[in-house]
Amino acid sequence: MDLSQISESLQRDAVWVVFLNVLLQQAGLPVPAVPTLLLAGSLAASPSQLANILAAAIVASVLADWMWYLAGRAFGYRVLAGLCRLSINPGSCVNQTEARFIRWGLGSLVVAKFIPGFSTVAPPIAGALRMGLPGFLLAAAAGAALWAGAALAAGWLLRQEVHSLVGVLDRQSGGALLVLLGIVAIWLGWKLWQKYRFRKLAAVPHITPDELLAAQAAQRPLLLLDLRGPAMVAENGAIVGATLAEHDRLLDAVGDWPKDQLIVTLCACPEDAGAIQAARRLLDADYQTVRPLKGGYEAWLATANANP
Repeated sequence: MDLSQISESLQRDAVWVVFLNVLLQQAGLPVPAVPTLLLAGSLAASPSQLANILAAAIVASVLADWMWYLAGRAFGYRVLAGLCRLSINPGSCVNQTEARFIRWGLGSLVVAKFIPGFSTVAPPIAGALRMGLPGFLLAAAAGAALWAGAALAAGWLLRQEVHSLVGVLDRQSGGALLVLLGIVAIWLGWKLWQKYRFRKLAAVPHITPDELLAAQAAQRPLLLLDLRGPAMVAENGAIVGATLAEHDRLLDAVGDWPKDQLIVTLCACPEDAGAIQAARRLLDADYQTVRPLKGGYEAWLATANANP
């Protein structure tokens, strides 16, 4: 099917095409929705049809967000951890996401659709934090309306330019495919480069849970920074002797701790990403001995239970 046929199909079934496209994207599948919204906006025959398409996009987005909200409410922090494990770059999906969500509150849901990555993790965080459902749905709907409305309005206002671009792409379908493949290759290369950078960043000495427990038993001076999010701390309890910390306020958590004494960073995130990032920041701030905990909270918990 060429682009002209796709445009005709979209013009005929715009409401359902937009609904399914937005639903699949907001459910977490790598299906871009903005190009569809732009094209649908440019093909709308009247403002009333444009309003119907917008309503379909809002309903689809809120429905997907509601499902993620329920998942977060039922399974708690494990949902966010699972989403982060799907990330090509685990360093981009760590506990500060939750801290920022808490700081921004409902407003974070309104702007979430405009922030890549945050759009998917915000609803399960809201569920895990037991945010009230009416407020969540209202904020999710407002965010969806702004996001989808902006794309549809751009398509409507620039419909002549969009139609011209579709015509050019239709005539140069082979070249357009190469350009698309090039863009995908650049995006994938950028992500893999970020992953490579994280691997280099992770090359910092770690401390094992056994070594940490031995140091605590020997009463060696050490500062244990717990970087887990508030939802997980509330769900599983605080760690005795640990100091709760946020990535954005890391130096405040360290306080006046001597720079020549041991600091251990702990998180509950894929590949210890948050703990490694925090350790690197403290080392850059001239703290001499900073060690991420190998295996994170789960490893610490298993070791602590085996050595009561």
